[in-house]
Amino acid sequence: MRERWIDPEERGMPRHRGRGPGGRRGPGRRYQERRTTPADRERIAAWFTGRLAGGPVAGVDASAAPDVSVDDDEILVVLRLPDVPMPGDADQGQRETAEEARIGGFRADTRGERIRVAEEAEAAFGRAVSWGARCGGTTSLFTTAAVPVMTRLRMAERRVLDTLIDGGVARSRSDALAWCVRLVAEHEEPWFADLRAAFEHVEQVRDRGPRPNGGDA
Repeated sequence: MRERWIDPEERGMPRHRGRGPGGRRGPGRRYQERRTTPADRERIAAWFTGRLAGGPVAGVDASAAPDVSVDDDEILVVLRLPDVPMPGDADQGQRETAEEARIGGFRADTRGERIRVAEEAEAAFGRAVSWGARCGGTTSLFTTAAVPVMTRLRMAERRVLDTLIDGGVARSRSDALAWCVRLVAEHEEPWFADLRAAFEHVEQVRDRGPRPNGGDA
């Protein structure tokens, strides 16, 4: 499946405004101080499944549940759109063009509805909400949060980033670091999936254990 990332900020979408996810002080700060648990992910995914079931966002394939990804800072909701009916002799390039056109039209036509749902979710869960859509074999992510990550790199590691900048692959060290992370994730996806599943199992077991203050979970 081919994914196309669209980075520019989407006009009108509620984003970070210097007060943590969603532009609010309290919930964003509170959520950033703890890790997102599997129970959190399931609860948020269930909220979006229920909230979108009534059809507040037009053009979505009603038979497919939204694909909801959650971390400590952001909720990414990818909606499934109906396939584009194409002639039997259409080639792959024509299909991709038609799918991109449908996604582009959906993005423009549903901006207001998505903003309303996003504002409700940001108020409830204290995370920024980003959107994407999938049609056939094409997936586009409209706007995703860029969250600063503090790190310290030695000279050899910095040289890798600077080489990417000098080669025109990246515009800055932060851009180069993000490029490296995407490259590793792309080539090690099966291993990352296994690692993520193992961590979620550990979190589930830990959540069932006693609290640090001596109370039951």
